[in-house]
Amino acid sequence: MTEKKPSEIMVSQQGGVVRNVINQLKLIFRLMGDKRVSVLAKAIPLGAFAYLLFPADLAPNIALPVIGVLDDAAILWLGSYVFTELCPPEVVAEHMKALSANINPDAAKDDVVDAETTEVNDKQP
Repeated sequence: MTEKKPSEIMVSQQGGVVRNVINQLKLIFRLMGDKRVSVLAKAIPLGAFAYLLFPADLAPNIALPVIGVLDDAAILWLGSYVFTELCPPEVVAEHMKALSANINPDAAKDDVVDAETTEVNDKQP
């Protein structure tokens, strides 16, 4: 009997990195306007954005050009990640579903089927 090989089908992301960043920003704006999200949680992305605008840096851009930019990006990413983690999961799921329906109107209707494929050999020896 032959051993079953794992499938090598790769599913690409819809839109790539830029699309994911835009969707994350849309999610943050939607969650900021939602009354079910804590005011303290809403302070996190505001603080991360304020850090970006604040003239003093942990790693100055002039002295350490690459690290200076990376720390700003890291603070923004960390702020958005912590904010979405602190929001109620059902609220985040609701907004993510609405965002995916805006991108692909048929996405809300489609069902995902988890399946495996097998090869059938029609020729018998």
